[in-house]
Amino acid sequence: MKHTDRVTPTPAQEHAALAWLSLLHDRPSTGDQLTFSQWLRADPAHAEAYAQAQVLWELSESPARTLADEEAFALQGYLNAMDRPRRSPLVRWSGALAMAACLLLMISLGTGWQPQRWIDDLGADYVSAPGEIRTVILADQSQVTLDADSAIAVDFSHGERRVQLRRGAGFFSVTHTGEPFVVAAEKGQAQVLGTQFEVRLQPHGARVTVLSGRVGVTADRNVEQQILTAGQQVVYGQGRAGTLQAVDSDAQLAWRQGWLNYYKSSLAEVVQDLRRHYPGRIVLLNDELGARKVSGSFPSKDPQVVLSSLQGVLGFEQHQVLGHLIILR
Repeated sequence: MKHTDRVTPTPAQEHAALAWLSLLHDRPSTGDQLTFSQWLRADPAHAEAYAQAQVLWELSESPARTLADEEAFALQGYLNAMDRPRRSPLVRWSGALAMAACLLLMISLGTGWQPQRWIDDLGADYVSAPGEIRTVILADQSQVTLDADSAIAVDFSHGERRVQLRRGAGFFSVTHTGEPFVVAAEKGQAQVLGTQFEVRLQPHGARVTVLSGRVGVTADRNVEQQILTAGQQVVYGQGRAGTLQAVDSDAQLAWRQGWLNYYKSSLAEVVQDLRRHYPGRIVLLNDELGARKVSGSFPSKDPQVVLSSLQGVLGFEQHQVLGHLIILR
């Protein structure tokens, strides 16, 4: 029996395959069908690319709808931030093919096609790329370690040192100068009272974790300040702060050394962290699966290895499509 090695399509062949898939689902002419047959037979890689496109078609409708809506909203925000006049209303994607095409576009452009990141970066002074842990020294010699895919804006004026966390998370080691040092995130802020601490954005709020010293956390302007000390953490959002929690700060902040530690965390939370370290997209389709609890310590530098390890424990399906998209279900 003759053994045939599996061929690997080029990105151009993958894009052509999706274009053919779109055309063939839209009442192709006899001439189109003949041309497609000739293209399919011209190169074994074309057949492989078309098979991958069919997998993408089957898997992508749900995540593509979500991503397309999110990106359309963020893109409009980006255009508004750039003060460009809107020529026409944003058109919502409709139909599985349009969604698959939109998803492919986002995949093919990689991290560049993320308008929300562009919005965050427009006013940022320091940015870390996906997978990059970056340490910067501010003008007052305070040190900030940015988690992967994070952004901050810095304003040292008006008698106050103010840092806005625009995306991701930052660990702050603050130098004492006599001027207040404040980290703003969402509608709240953390004011340094002599400390090392982390501020991390979360959906609709933020989380503050103190490694040493003291931090005053205010969930909103009209809310009383909470004082955190070493080994304490608080989550705030929508103008309200939760109760103080005792945590293992070293374990929580191990991302600075390239480790992600979890204890009874949801898979959705783990995936959210891994997205910051993956150059493409990770989409979790199953809400029930996302609620499953995970405990363990994982290296952040290779998200695919982490997902494969979790797959062996939780038994979910993992599909890698076109080299940049991982779909979990």
